[in-house]
Amino acid sequence: MDFPVEHLATFAAILDEGSFERAARRLHITPSAISQRVRAMEQRVGTVLLQRTRPVTVTAAGAVALRAARQVQQIAVDVAAELGADEATGTLIPIVVNADSLATWFVPALARASRETDAAFEVMRADETISTERLRSGAAMAALTATSTAVPGCTSTRIGTDRYFAVASPAFAARHFEDGVTGAALATAPQLEFDRHDVFQQRFIRRITRTTVAPPRHFIPSSAEFAHAIELGMGWGMLPELQCAAGLADGRLVELGDRPVLMPLFWQRWKLDSPVLDDLSRIIAAEAAAALG
Repeated sequence: MDFPVEHLATFAAILDEGSFERAARRLHITPSAISQRVRAMEQRVGTVLLQRTRPVTVTAAGAVALRAARQVQQIAVDVAAELGADEATGTLIPIVVNADSLATWFVPALARASRETDAAFEVMRADETISTERLRSGAAMAALTATSTAVPGCTSTRIGTDRYFAVASPAFAARHFEDGVTGAALATAPQLEFDRHDVFQQRFIRRITRTTVAPPRHFIPSSAEFAHAIELGMGWGMLPELQCAAGLADGRLVELGDRPVLMPLFWQRWKLDSPVLDDLSRIIAAEAAAALG
């Protein structure tokens, strides 16, 4: 099944702009022409591709069409780069990254990729356990994720393992864990969670108690502020080694457990022959190996 290139470009523009009207202004055509192109695509596949909401969203079939549209755009950019055309510069690569990696090793990796590829990057922050949804919807070309199974149309490569430690301030640990890190203490000691997708604290609790408990919880959806709140004694929480090593070394933090919780990290990217994506993937793998060991 083939779509005219202009139809795919129109489809991507609608999702970029959020509505038919704004896409029409961007493409310098009428909203009626936009609607006709979408209807033609939907008639070709025999199903609805777009939910006419505000902003417009894709259906499951529309996600496949959007991924195809993005891939066609990227192929055009890669061809322009090989031919030395000016429009090849400033390629925008949307990437999904978890907050902890973004706060520690990922930005230096991205800075290197920016220098070496001349691409521009749009980073979307999402929990590592759900980041593949952005790939599946066609909104991202690559994702740093804890999911090993490749999204359809993508490849998945393990690039390292992040080590998370249960930590608290010395004063907090003395107050709540005076008799040790027991199930009873964990049931009452306030804990910090990044958001409602954060599962690391419960993973640690289950390791200690072999069950699930429901302690008081604070939600702080920012990696740096999450770590700061732990140092201030607001609660205990899980921090990646790169974020807590200095605090453990100088006494601002104490470790609650006897070993870290391990999180394998996978780099998923479109299965597309693209020099820019190839270079980006190589750089991310190298920087992850250097940072995570």
